[in-house]
Amino acid sequence: MSGLTHISASGEASMVDVSEKDVTARIAVAEGCIVMQPETLELIVSGNAKKGDVLGTARIAGIMAAKRTHELIPLCHALLLSKVTIDLTPDATLPGVRVRAMAKVAGQTGVEMEALTAVTVACLTIYDMAKAVDRFMRIEGVGMMEKSGGKSGDWKRPAGG
Repeated sequence: MSGLTHISASGEASMVDVSEKDVTARIAVAEGCIVMQPETLELIVSGNAKKGDVLGTARIAGIMAAKRTHELIPLCHALLLSKVTIDLTPDATLPGVRVRAMAKVAGQTGVEMEALTAVTVACLTIYDMAKAVDRFMRIEGVGMMEKSGGKSGDWKRPAGG
């Protein structure tokens, strides 16, 4: 593991200078889930939640969050994202919703934070819209699944890792 890139030689937090990096196509995929009571999942899937279309709203929230990551994470660069997708999959075995986000850019720095932010905010939106019926929901397992592009190349989380 190499040193931390956001710490200056004098130990201060600093934004990484990416101006000398090549522009490359970069993609990041993150996943997470929100676990809930089976009845809560049924309410969401049936479309009968009091606040409306939970999954549709969570998808839009995740996309919006990815676009605004640099406003939330202090040392992130503002990126001109070319694509963000949010897949929400109800899963009765959790029970809950599995969330997968993909962020894509042609740029000088990666999009991992944008994908992670998208997953987290999509999960938080589901929580917000269903908390009146299930305050015991929990967000779990948020992490990077894969990334491609840039100097460090491609990376994929090993199965079960």
